[in-house]
Amino acid sequence: MTIMTTRRTALALLAAGTALALAGPAAAELDLSGKTVEWVIPFSETGGSAKWANFYAPFLSEELPGKPTVVVKFMPGAGSTKGANWFQQQSWEDSQGTLIFGSSGSTQFPYLLGDPRVRYEYRDWNVVLASGTGGVAYLPPDLAARMNGLDASPLRDVNFIYGSQGATQLDLVPLLAWEMLGLKVEPVFGIKGRGDGRMMFERGEANIDYQTSSSYLGGVAPLVEAGKAVPMMTWGALDDDGNIVRDPTFPDIPTFKEVCEATPGCETSGDAWAAWKAFFISGFAAQKMVFLPKGAPQEAIDTFTAAFARIKARPDFRKAAANILGEYPQMTGPAARKAFEQAITVPPSAKAYVLDWLKERFGVTLDQ
Repeated sequence: MTIMTTRRTALALLAAGTALALAGPAAAELDLSGKTVEWVIPFSETGGSAKWANFYAPFLSEELPGKPTVVVKFMPGAGSTKGANWFQQQSWEDSQGTLIFGSSGSTQFPYLLGDPRVRYEYRDWNVVLASGTGGVAYLPPDLAARMNGLDASPLRDVNFIYGSQGATQLDLVPLLAWEMLGLKVEPVFGIKGRGDGRMMFERGEANIDYQTSSSYLGGVAPLVEAGKAVPMMTWGALDDDGNIVRDPTFPDIPTFKEVCEATPGCETSGDAWAAWKAFFISGFAAQKMVFLPKGAPQEAIDTFTAAFARIKARPDFRKAAANILGEYPQMTGPAARKAFEQAITVPPSAKAYVLDWLKERFGVTLDQ
């Protein structure tokens, strides 16, 4: 046995031991036998959040004490603020472990920007899982062929149509990126989930699109294989020093940073870049999170945290997750809380820049 193999074995045993330790006394405090846990997703059933929740749900059913049925329920509307506002009104006292909520970057951004539709307060909720992810922008083959290597400037005379959930949702990241590249992208607002945007692309109603990694793997990769779509760029990932590097799930696809550096007029410094990077970090480092409602006792938080920790420690998890979620951190405990803080915090300068851009570009004025 090599030193590396020994080290990997030790790390695996440590991870399993940590999961079991978390599962100890807390799991005995909450028995969900014979109950149904509703996992509310504030989007349609066609997007990345649906794939994420549907992937985790059967695992969670197996790992929660009492093996309850876990049902994913969709509550789309108002760019996910409808479902989030509803969850804010729920309490642990009423649900007793039978309700959890799945947030996404499209729920976090309105909160960060002071969207007047927001009636929810993230700090009232209790995070038990944080999932990092990535995103991929793609084009029809004929338009992708017009790019000069990584230089996107030959696309500046194209009138692009994009199906969008809203400028203050997670779509802020691609919309700002495309504008920094000098592309003329006209969003069609009002779709209920990114899967609806993909279907617009498939029907020829849109000629540029982006999907989070889980939705790209499930819905767009087959289009690429069939020659109906070509990846343009990913948003990238962060290394330990906070630098944008290639997405580990899509290492062969260039990042927006690389495309920007190759495109005249696009700069990876200055106010626009700082704002884009801040919202990319907020929206993707911990893009999807699972919460218990306000008032949840610590033993309940520990029980759900332990269940997700056991899911991560399962020998079949990593391979299954790679095919559905991609190669991204799935965080519980202190790591989830750290990611949570990162997801609901942006520098004031980045917020100010984006608010000004939203007003000038889309006529969107939010409370400041």
